[in-house]
This record gives sequence, C-alpha cells and structure tokens, in this order.
Amino acid sequence: MERFFRKLIAVIEWWTVLLLVLMVALVCVGVFFRYVVNDSLTWYDEFASYLLVWLTFYGAVIASHRRRHIGFEVVVEKFNPAARRAVEALSECFVLVFQFVLLYYGWELVQKMGEDRTVSLPWVKMGWIYSALPITGGLMLLISAARLIDIVFARERRTGDEAAWIGSSSE
Repeated sequence: MERFFRKLIAVIEWWTVLLLVLMVALVCVGVFFRYVVNDSLTWYDEFASYLLVWLTFYGAVIASHRRRHIGFEVVVEKFNPAARRAVEALSECFVLVFQFVLLYYGWELVQKMGEDRTVSLPWVKMGWIYSALPITGGLMLLISAARLIDIVFARERRTGDEAAWIGSSSE
C-alpha cells in the first residue's frame, strides 16, 4: 500500500508542478499583453485564479501525505505513548470527517453547478473547476484512512520526507 501511495504522490507532485508552470506562464503572458502589447486579455486572471485553486488543493494532498499540515506536535510529543496514540487517532478521525465533507459536498457542487460556464471562458464548465474538491477530498480521505489504520494497529509508518525541515529554527 505504501508503494501505491508513493507512486500516487509522485504523479500528484508532477501535476502540481505543471499547474504552477502553467499559472506562471499565464500570468507572464497576461502581463506581457497588458504592458507591452497594451491590450489586456480578459480571461487570464480568472483562469490563473482557477489554476491557483487547483494548485492549492492538490498541494494539500501532498502536504497531507507528508504530514506537513499545521499541528501541535510540541504538545502531543510530551504525552506518553498510549495517550499520544489516542490523541493522534482522535485527530485523524476529525481530519477524516473534514475530508469526507470535502468529498461529499464537492461532489454535490460539481453535480449542481457543473454545467455552468465561467465568466470569461464560456467553453469552460465550472464542473471542471470544482472537480478539484471531490478528487482531492477523496485522495486525502484515502491517505488519512491508511494513517488511521496504522495508528489503530500501532504500525509505525514513515510517510513523506520526515527528514525535511519543518519550519522550526530550534532544530
């Protein structure tokens, strides 16, 4: 299962890189047209915003797999192992509920608004834009379900880049 997640995350990482490159290129084209050609593109900023939303949600999947979302590790690490496991299980249950809500209501949004069109790009359906919600919600749900199983059965799983810097200057 771990091998499956590693391959899936590798694909998502490449997808987010592509989204970032597209967004940067699109903004550069928009700036070029606005300041060099002196003719503004009416659609580039809306499309760049959609790319940013997708980048954020798919990046959240990667952060979830690497356990890089905000947390209170300093507090939890002070607990004894049994209490730590219980708190981690409870925390993961809350995360699962949120991810289920994201999946379910994201799907509902795609179903209800999917045929609507974007403002400046009438050939783009909003269903394509909103599809990031249920897809990423489902992916994060799978990651958290696997993590909860590992917590419940006391299996040590080292996912992501544990050796990566986590933002603390005290390390």
